[in-house]
Amino acid sequence: MPAYIVSFELKDDSRRESLLNGLKSYGGYCPINENCWAISTTKSAVQIRDHLTGLLGSGDRIFVIRSGTEAAWRKSYGQKNDDWLKEYL
Repeated sequence: MPAYIVSFELKDDSRRESLLNGLKSYGGYCPINENCWAISTTKSAVQIRDHLTGLLGSGDRIFVIRSGTEAAWRKSYGQKNDDWLKEYL
């Protein structure tokens, strides 16, 4: 299943929980850092963006990109996340 990187900026942190629940709704997910998550889904980048846009305010930003063939990171949020990133990215 394809993996996508979703990066976002929230002007009002009150929407954070709703957005994170939206990301978790894809089933396969892994936080990369505070404002960047990886998700696994058969949806397209446009479908993901459109779904998550409904959870954002007018001043918020979102960026969705399908992961490529190479990835590197340092200090993930633990072994579980390291394992997820290795498998899907």
